[in-house]
Amino acid sequence: MNNINGGPGRRSGMSSIDFYRRVPKDLTEATSLGAFMSICAVTVMAILFFSETLAFARTDMTTSIALDENDQPQIRLNFNITLMDLHCDFVSVDVWDTLGTNRQNVTKNIEKWQLDESGQRRIFSGRNREQREVVHEEHEETLADLHENGEQAVELNPDNFREYVQGHEMAFIDMYAPWCIWCQRLHPTWEKFAEKVHELQMPVGVGKVDCVVHSKLCQDERVMAFPTLRWYKNGEAILPDYKMDRTVDALVGYARRKLEMEQKYKDWETKNANNADANQRGKPAMGASRPEHPGCQVSGHLMVNRVPGNFHIEAKSVNHNLNAAMTNLTHRVNHLSFGEPITKLPPHMENTPTMRKVKRVLKQVPEEHKQFNPMDDKSYFTYQFHQAYHHYIKVVSTHLNMGSSDSVNDVNSITVYQMLEQSQIVYYDEVNVPEARFSYDMSPMSVVVSKEGRKWYDYLTSLCAIIGGTFTTLGLIDATLYKVFKPKKL
Repeated sequence: MNNINGGPGRRSGMSSIDFYRRVPKDLTEATSLGAFMSICAVTVMAILFFSETLAFARTDMTTSIALDENDQPQIRLNFNITLMDLHCDFVSVDVWDTLGTNRQNVTKNIEKWQLDESGQRRIFSGRNREQREVVHEEHEETLADLHENGEQAVELNPDNFREYVQGHEMAFIDMYAPWCIWCQRLHPTWEKFAEKVHELQMPVGVGKVDCVVHSKLCQDERVMAFPTLRWYKNGEAILPDYKMDRTVDALVGYARRKLEMEQKYKDWETKNANNADANQRGKPAMGASRPEHPGCQVSGHLMVNRVPGNFHIEAKSVNHNLNAAMTNLTHRVNHLSFGEPITKLPPHMENTPTMRKVKRVLKQVPEEHKQFNPMDDKSYFTYQFHQAYHHYIKVVSTHLNMGSSDSVNDVNSITVYQMLEQSQIVYYDEVNVPEARFSYDMSPMSVVVSKEGRKWYDYLTSLCAIIGGTFTTLGLIDATLYKVFKPKKL
């Protein structure tokens, strides 16, 4: 009857699939060994539970190599370099790459600062503008025709140079090289200028020095380019050198201004010789030399193609031929990096949303993955002429993913560029002007740095394994020990 109603029979069917069957208490036996093993089981479970929880809370950094999928055709190159012995007038930034790019004297987004002897910024040379070509005068007479009545521009040498510039209160000297095209164009103008000075009876000595024949004299006078037109007063060089048009009228005008300035100063001194309280504000300039240390800081950024290439800082001028024997490319790399700048930023860029994101991500990245600018604040000295440092840079795209998502657009993901750098001194022929070269090569592979943690279901599975495994293992040990130490019946 009960089976027909289905009550007890249905319960009997359900209990047949019970995985957790109960053992009546009167069939169990509590022992001291069992209590000890239970305490051990709880202790082991607790230790493993806390260890697993700590491991779950901790994240690990993983790195992997992948093909660089960046499809941008160009990359930004940031630089700030100090040339310790090269005037800003002669600094040229050129770019070359394997696609055929060959840009000379790049001016866009580049600034120059003239430095003093302590390396501090002294004169802002402005944006790297195209150099103005000076005007040269054409003459019908040849140089031989002008020399028929004798040379007015005195040829100087180491034996009479110092005596000549000290013997003339004012002297204007042309330091040239015979092979220099600009010097060749200047020769007849300089001779006509000397004749004009003689004709006007100006108290100025006009001379010239062949820097190929008398190279030591020109080195002592620190002649860095040809032609160098330098004014001397009582044997002392008055800097900066003349850099305006090379015509007879322009040269005569410059000499007149120098003489007028000197005469005004002398008149003022004579007038106020006995007046100690003379107004210094009205004192005219005396034409003294202005210190001009040949140091230049050039900075900015370039957009370069993502192919092997180089940018180099070269000494050149549209109005001069550089003196290779005096070109010193000793330099200091204040900053060099690829991509959007993330370090050494001006204060107004430090707190932008982008920079806050970058700082948040970089805080989580180990130091070994922060080789963004390994050349910063390093100096590269050359102690002899005809040599310069060349730098070889491998650029590796690096994706930093510090979030839970694998997407590069995640708020905790950024793309930066790490650099591997090697530098060496390269020696040049005596006729070639050295250059500081920075060759770069983009790696086709990229490094992916990600933060990896355990999934929640992996954590729960481990906890279940700890509980079940510990309970089962210690249960087997307990059963074995119980059988071994159980009193035997007689």
